[in-house]
Amino acid sequence: MSLAQITEKIRNDAQKEADEILSKAKAQADFITQKAGQECDEIKAGFDARFEAERPEIMKRREIVANLDVEKMMLRAKRDLIEDVYRGGLAKMAELPKDEYLSFCARLLNEAVSSRDEKVTVGAGEKYIDREWLAAYNGEHGSNLELSEEKADITGGFILVRGRTSIDCSWDMLIKVLQEKQESDVVKRLFPSE
Repeated sequence: MSLAQITEKIRNDAQKEADEILSKAKAQADFITQKAGQECDEIKAGFDARFEAERPEIMKRREIVANLDVEKMMLRAKRDLIEDVYRGGLAKMAELPKDEYLSFCARLLNEAVSSRDEKVTVGAGEKYIDREWLAAYNGEHGSNLELSEEKADITGGFILVRGRTSIDCSWDMLIKVLQEKQESDVVKRLFPSE
């Protein structure tokens, strides 16, 4: 055998061995791919079966959550409507005609004044309670009330101050007290079916 024949034989044997190794590797890869595919199918089937078994419970939970969300939205809407009622009442009080406004303030002062020398604090936008009106009130009632230079953050009405004690007769406070006392009645009127 010549050197060329030996080289050719070695080359052919190596090619044959490489082809066998490659063939075995392909077969093994095909087997692994097929087995992995079967496992994926089994896992998917297991998840599908589990989902189908749990589907009613999942849907029930979703429905409960959706109903809770709707209920929260309804409660928020009702709360907003109730707040609108009281905001509307506050707006109506602020729009009272001058004579009604001052008459109401005089009645509040009659109830709130104790020492007859308190200071009356009004809001920055107060239109009717001024020094002249307070002087007329003092003349009628024998009091010595004084209009404070300080302004309160109130919509209307006043805050009566004596030393460190104050009595809040602002529209804001009156509406708040009214709301605390009568909110259940307002709710019954707004939502009679509940």
